[in-house]
Amino acid sequence: MKCTVGIAFLLATAAIARAQSPDPALMSEIRKIRAIDNHSHPPRVVGSGESDDEFDALPCDPLEPTLPNTVTRPENPQYLAAWKALWGYAYDDQSDAHLKELIATKNKIRQEQGDNYPAWVLDRLGIDMEFANRVAMGRGLDAAHYRWVPFDDALLFPLNNEALAAETPDRKFFFSREDKLLARYRRELGVQSMPGTLAEYESRVVTPELERQKKDGAIAIKFEAAYLRSLDFEPASERDASATYAKFAHGGLPAKQEYTHLQDYLFRYMAAEAGRLGLPVHIHTGAGCGGYFYLTGSNPMLLESVLNDERLRKTTFVLLHGGAGPFSREISFLLMKPNVYTDLSEQTWLETPHRLGEVLRDWIEWYPEKILFGTDLYPGSGAYDWEEIGWQTSQTGRQALGIALTGMVLDGEITVPRANKIARMVLRENALKLYRLTEQP
Repeated sequence: MKCTVGIAFLLATAAIARAQSPDPALMSEIRKIRAIDNHSHPPRVVGSGESDDEFDALPCDPLEPTLPNTVTRPENPQYLAAWKALWGYAYDDQSDAHLKELIATKNKIRQEQGDNYPAWVLDRLGIDMEFANRVAMGRGLDAAHYRWVPFDDALLFPLNNEALAAETPDRKFFFSREDKLLARYRRELGVQSMPGTLAEYESRVVTPELERQKKDGAIAIKFEAAYLRSLDFEPASERDASATYAKFAHGGLPAKQEYTHLQDYLFRYMAAEAGRLGLPVHIHTGAGCGGYFYLTGSNPMLLESVLNDERLRKTTFVLLHGGAGPFSREISFLLMKPNVYTDLSEQTWLETPHRLGEVLRDWIEWYPEKILFGTDLYPGSGAYDWEEIGWQTSQTGRQALGIALTGMVLDGEITVPRANKIARMVLRENALKLYRLTEQP
């Protein structure tokens, strides 16, 4: 009896151990899949003396520094693996001399590739197309490999934002960026001064800006609202929102409650317009950068009244980052709603493959057709730039997917052919279907 129990325990332990690592054959198939990256912040190609600060409407670098987590620290072995895979790095250390040689190699390839460099990087990451969250596209980000996802939070805050900016040091910087972006949108639309009524603001600024973005190639629109306010966009009356707008359109400081009501109204108006235009709405959920980030305000459950709004059934919502960190479990249940999707971006550089594998398994056991691959790659510097971050996040996402599917096969939940099919769905096919993209031959 003791022997039988011991054998059973060893077999169970072996199965668990296998589930911690993906099946080699399955991983071989996963690595072959040319992915579609649902969320990223790639830089454009710049010339000598140029810089690019349009890779994010709310960049984190100027904020008060916070400690990186273990996965994003330079000692992560995946960066060493990235250097070898991308640049042919011949060493097993990170000495100053070897890193100097690495950076020289990178610069040489950048110069050789020129405007083709961003596409060259994607090819080595195993990514066919990347959705670029940027204020505007730019040099090297060709439409064959990079599709535009513009930022529209600025349209939510048309009044005096001084009180909101004073809430935290982070928001002081962020609202300065949003004020400039709204002014830019108005300038590009030829609207010199703020319209006097909400109806005029909608007809002369909000709707034309969304239509301009669609015309200029936008594949979706993006909200980073959790950096600026809570995600609880409650039902709001047009009458009250119009009264607040008219009262403060040309000056004065609105009370927080009435300004929030206006933002709530505008968000739902914009979501409806996005649905009319066939533009999915991307919303940041979960952990964010900055030491003053309000984590409780980024809970995707706060969006439930929006997701349940019958007037928004024609609008598709993508809950970016899957509630990264504390709210990933809630995502499984929100995916039940017919117009809700999620992606694994950000978690690919916040979580280890094992931990992300647990998250992915939970989602896959619910709705595998609602999950999108994403890296959330972003510009860094030197030997730890967007190329290395892209390689690390892509590898983590693929390995986590392999771990999740291997565990499900071992537990008899799915067959091997079904596991291969789900891998293709998550990495590629779900995005093709959601964004109505044509499969390349």
